[in-house]
Amino acid sequence: MNFLAHIYLSGDNHLVKIGNFSADAVKGSHYLRYPRDMQIGILLHRFIDDFTDRHPTFRTSKRRLQPKYGLYSGVIIDIFYDHLLAKNWNRYHPQPLGEYVSEFYGILQDHFELLPERFQYLTPFMIEDNWLLSYANIDGIQRVLNGMHRRTKGRSKMNEATEELQMHYQDFERDFFTFFEALQNSSENKLIELQTLYDT
Repeated sequence: MNFLAHIYLSGDNHLVKIGNFSADAVKGSHYLRYPRDMQIGILLHRFIDDFTDRHPTFRTSKRRLQPKYGLYSGVIIDIFYDHLLAKNWNRYHPQPLGEYVSEFYGILQDHFELLPERFQYLTPFMIEDNWLLSYANIDGIQRVLNGMHRRTKGRSKMNEATEELQMHYQDFERDFFTFFEALQNSSENKLIELQTLYDT
C-alpha cells in the first residue's frame, strides 16, 4: 500500500502514524533507534507490506498489469489502491479527507526532527503539492506515476498506467474493497498485538 493507506491504518497515535508513514527509509533493526510508538508504526508498516504482497486479491489486480509493467505492477497497484481509498474515503472515515490530511501534515511538521533523512527531504514537497489529497482524482495519480516513471529513467512506462486504471476501473475498485476489508481487520489486530507486546 502507498502513503495514505499506511497512515490511515495506524489509528490515532501520532508517532505510530509517523513510523508507519516513513518506515521504507528504516532498514533492519535500525527501527530500534526510534521512539517506542514509532517502532510500533514501522513494524506495522512491514506487516502491511507483507500481508499485501501475499494477498490473493492484490495479486489478481497485479496480474492485469504484469504483461506490460512486469516488476513494476505491484508498485502501480499500491498507487491505484491509495487512489481508491481517497476516492471512497467517506466509506472508511467520518472526517473529510482534506481535514484529515491537513492534520497529518501538521503532525509531520510538529515531529519533523524524528523523520528519517529521506522523509525530511520528501515531506515539504508532499505538503506543498498536497499529494495525499491529490490521490482522490486521476490527475493526481497521473502526476505520481509520471514522477515514478522519471525516477526509473523511463524504463517502467508507469506514466501510461492510468489507461489501464480507467479501462478496468470497476474491476480494480471491486478488488480494492475486498482486499481493504481484510487488510483493515488484520492491521487492527496486528496493532493491538504490537502495543501489547511493547507494554509487557
